[in-house]
Amino acid sequence: MKKTVYFFSVAIVVGMFVACGSGKTADFAFTVSGEKTETEFTVNDSLTYTEINYPQVDNWDLAPKDAEGFVTIFDGKTFNGWRGYLKDTIPGRWIIEDGAIKFNGSGGGEAQNADGGDIIFTKKFKNFELRFDWKVAKGTNSGILYLLREIKGQPIYISSPEYQILDNANHPDATQGENGNRQSASLYDMIPPNPQNSKDFGEWNTASIIVFKGSVFHAQNGETVLEYHLWTPQWTELLQKSKFSQEKWPLAFELLNNLGGKNHEGYIGLQDHGDDVWYKNIRIKITD
Repeated sequence: MKKTVYFFSVAIVVGMFVACGSGKTADFAFTVSGEKTETEFTVNDSLTYTEINYPQVDNWDLAPKDAEGFVTIFDGKTFNGWRGYLKDTIPGRWIIEDGAIKFNGSGGGEAQNADGGDIIFTKKFKNFELRFDWKVAKGTNSGILYLLREIKGQPIYISSPEYQILDNANHPDATQGENGNRQSASLYDMIPPNPQNSKDFGEWNTASIIVFKGSVFHAQNGETVLEYHLWTPQWTELLQKSKFSQEKWPLAFELLNNLGGKNHEGYIGLQDHGDDVWYKNIRIKITD
């Protein structure tokens, strides 16, 4: 059973200039408009949650595409099209440096600074291929979240799979979990990448995430390193063996086991884990 509560209406226009495949900049502005609402869900007598529904990009079909059909969602110059998770603005520790999105590490762990917090691109995706480049400082932990929903009062990863971003050689999370399932390109705490081919800190890695009708693929530096399948008994089993099990974290289990809600869609997010990290060349192609 669920109850929908509508709060205030907003209309937002977000200007964005999107880079075409040629390297030139096309004059195009994403626009975002609509109502911001809250939807309360009741799972059972002891488990409820509230999803915040922000306005989304409403002119996606007009966005310029490169020769492969990808739309660039970070122009290398501005945060247009992006905002903080559960926020209307970009947290101050996210900056743009040499054409890349950078998080300036607080040194205090995950989202502990008032200027910190995760960021998302303001459109939900269902079937897609996401490509991006990343690099880390020594000892960095971060992640790419996908198919995420915005759950009031909860961390970003409660409703989202995570493509782990990590300095495998220097961050202790690399030796936690099982068989490397917390190393870079892993499905965090569930499936390790094979092979593990990440580069040393300070070097750029290429990466991609493909989601198509429930099949998910992580790639790193030109190689597909894992595959799994959502909304299946095998997916539920993976959750039950992880930190997101029904016993350990009932709300996370409910959200992840029903990933993306009834429409099986969600946002792309970049994680603040308190450490320096860079992202660039962020492109996405819808494959519906």
